[in-house]
Amino acid sequence: MTEKLQFEMQDHTALITINNPAANTWDADNLQALEALIKDLNADPNCYSLVITGAGDKFFSAGADLNLFASGDPEHAGMIANHFHAAFKALTHFNGVSVAAINGYAMGGGLECAMSCDIRIAEAQAVMALPEATVGLLPAGLGTQHLPWLVGEGWAKRMILCGERVDAETARSIGLVEEVVPKGESLTRALAIAASTAKQSPTSVAACKQLIMAARHKTMPEALNDEREAFVALFSTLDQKEGVNAFLEKRAPAWKNA
Repeated sequence: MTEKLQFEMQDHTALITINNPAANTWDADNLQALEALIKDLNADPNCYSLVITGAGDKFFSAGADLNLFASGDPEHAGMIANHFHAAFKALTHFNGVSVAAINGYAMGGGLECAMSCDIRIAEAQAVMALPEATVGLLPAGLGTQHLPWLVGEGWAKRMILCGERVDAETARSIGLVEEVVPKGESLTRALAIAASTAKQSPTSVAACKQLIMAARHKTMPEALNDEREAFVALFSTLDQKEGVNAFLEKRAPAWKNA
């Protein structure tokens, strides 16, 4: 880990804070730390969800530290792009439910981080953009693929090709975020959503998440076959037996995440 990425567990939720002043930028240190942390969380049966937010009250994250690209070295750029891909791909495929608490500006790699989460909660003052083309770059943290999936091709082109910024309400209206809350309340709301997953079987959640995301790259007949197979596979888990019997016995389930 690094001081640029803070982490603590709150019950079954991992709280991750991007802490790289002044704008919570991403660099090789915190990107590699995020990738390693997600790997550890996936191996922790006690972790059902995660929330990621930015330190302070102005920035969720302003994206990449542009000093990383000042030399114009393609080899170095490729290394940094690989770190962005690996970190945000790991976040996208986190086993549990991931929630971004967007507490301010989410620009470039900051927005790409948020888009790698399952759910996004934005504060009313938040501003979101993918402005890489204004400095001769492009979104290289999965942004060119995640954004059109979330908002459609038209809005993706407005934001990426035209450099358009969107405020929180616009982001909600186009499907970029799921909810808008007053200033200072995104973390509380995100933690509440994450905590609600403790009522769900974590093995079921992991299987359902994979099936939902299969729509991005599989045909419906393929995914429907996966759905049936995943349903049957749950009967080999402890949580399936616990969930059904807890319901029949009118008690709260004690999940094992196994």
